[in-house]
Amino acid sequence: MTTTIDDIDHLLTGAIDLDCRTGPSLEARHFTHDYAAEEAAAAGMAAVAFRDDFYPTTPVAAILEKTVYAELPMKLLSGVVLNNYVGGLNPYAVEHELELGGRIIWMPTISAANHLRMGYRDKSDNPAMRPREALSVLDARGAITGPVHEILEIIAEYDAVLASGHLHISEILPLFESARAAGVRRMLVNQPLHHAGATLADIEELAREGAFIELTAAAFIEGPDRRHPPDVLTSVIAAASPERIVFSSGLGHTGNLKPVEGLRALIRLCLQHGIAEEDMTMMLAKNAAQLVGLA
Repeated sequence: MTTTIDDIDHLLTGAIDLDCRTGPSLEARHFTHDYAAEEAAAAGMAAVAFRDDFYPTTPVAAILEKTVYAELPMKLLSGVVLNNYVGGLNPYAVEHELELGGRIIWMPTISAANHLRMGYRDKSDNPAMRPREALSVLDARGAITGPVHEILEIIAEYDAVLASGHLHISEILPLFESARAAGVRRMLVNQPLHHAGATLADIEELAREGAFIELTAAAFIEGPDRRHPPDVLTSVIAAASPERIVFSSGLGHTGNLKPVEGLRALIRLCLQHGIAEEDMTMMLAKNAAQLVGLA
């Protein structure tokens, strides 16, 4: 049977959203993590990962999963973004988060030197708050810093996911090379085009070396965070191959669609541009399950 744009809900069964931006947060959100979990479960999804740029999400996910939503047939995943608010590139933050049960360690996002060079502003630019310190995984000579080497060793020890955050491709390539040398097996490239500035050749190389490439609904569907036309979506999928692509929502901010709605919009966009149903199932569910160890 051919799937149509009006018959898509079965494609969300077993899906995993590794970039769910719900609250509480300093940024305005549609709703809090508990409502996001309910909506994802109602859609038949297998897991969601809560990400916030300002705090570790594992304690919240653990409380919800073990108490309020103990009966939900899905996993609540979490981790920490290594921005200034947790001490930056801080091995202690990584070790404690993973010991608590977190699965994903994101490199700096809104504190990344690359992000700040792009001129973005957010709630942490409030004059009443401390200005952000620009963070890079490279030292002045272009080598991976000592604390980052420690972080990679900890991620390898816990067999966790290393995510690139908003680093530039010039940082991601040596970072992932060092990660592989340290024994890290699970790697995810966030925002490969807009933030990282990767070319299709870079994406092909990263995928060939074993990284997954994350494409968010927010970057492609209609809305204020749309960055790319649909032909870019299909080009990236072709460069990496569907076996190395992970679809996430990247949603939760007010002004955009809610996360599950955004994933539905991404599915419709893919159908309109001829992406096969079996490939969408891989990119929505199977690849992320493999990446985070749920497969």
